[in-house]
Amino acid sequence: MDQKELESNLKALLKAVNDKEPSQNVLTILNTLKRDVKPTEELLRATKAGMIVSKQKANPNKEIGRLASEIISRWKKIVQAEQAQAKQKKMQASSPANGSTSSPAPATSESKGYTGDVTKRRWETDKVDIKGRTGLPTRDNCIGLLYNGLAFMSTEAPTTILVKAQAVEQAAWEALKGDTPEYRAKLRSLFQNLKIKDNRELGLGVLNGEITPAKFVVMTDDELKSSKLLAEENRLNKENMKDAQVPMAEKSISDALQCGRCKQKKVSYSQAQTRSADEPMTTFCECTVCGNRWKFS
Repeated sequence: MDQKELESNLKALLKAVNDKEPSQNVLTILNTLKRDVKPTEELLRATKAGMIVSKQKANPNKEIGRLASEIISRWKKIVQAEQAQAKQKKMQASSPANGSTSSPAPATSESKGYTGDVTKRRWETDKVDIKGRTGLPTRDNCIGLLYNGLAFMSTEAPTTILVKAQAVEQAAWEALKGDTPEYRAKLRSLFQNLKIKDNRELGLGVLNGEITPAKFVVMTDDELKSSKLLAEENRLNKENMKDAQVPMAEKSISDALQCGRCKQKKVSYSQAQTRSADEPMTTFCECTVCGNRWKFS
């Protein structure tokens, strides 16, 4: 969305609010701003978009206020990441040569994004320093874990990913009341979901701001799954319901079965006679760790 389009949407937003149009009209405009605006410091200053949208945080309609807060938070983080990259680029440009030639890789990585093997990205290989970010080694390690998940299959610059990883860790720390078992389990779960190749929409949503850190850390297991996986699970559920001819037996937990996705051996299973009596029973399995489901006879 260019400056002219942004100004047009802002005018429409002010008109909808001032004329007390239905709240859905306001929400539609705000969702358009959230989805289509690629904020820069220059663009926000020129249009005063931040001031206009920020006023809606106090809107009596809680949904409008919440959405306005999400937009402002997203714009702020993107602009801050942009400023951090510009500052680092300026520092690199002003560093003396000292008679030696420095590697151009960091500058290229920051200004043009990552160009290496995106399947092997880690904070160590990206030469990102995670130590001392929070003052607690445990939290710093969690930032590193989130960085590895967000960097997987991503071409975003290291600074952008680090800023987002820190924001997510901070949101989890606040939402889950510090270094609790829930905090650690949640961050491990987020990492595992970010590392699923068929679920790239999750990492992209977090990095581009469509999924805010506050929302990301409280998403349920189903919300973290890809749309493709959810569709497959719905299909399998419908198939199971259609095929089952007798009530399912109570589920049991077995460590003899291994999940094909996460390789854990914490699988619940149940059996049902879905075909003729002389055929073997069908075993329905579900991984209690990642939620993967499958069946076999």
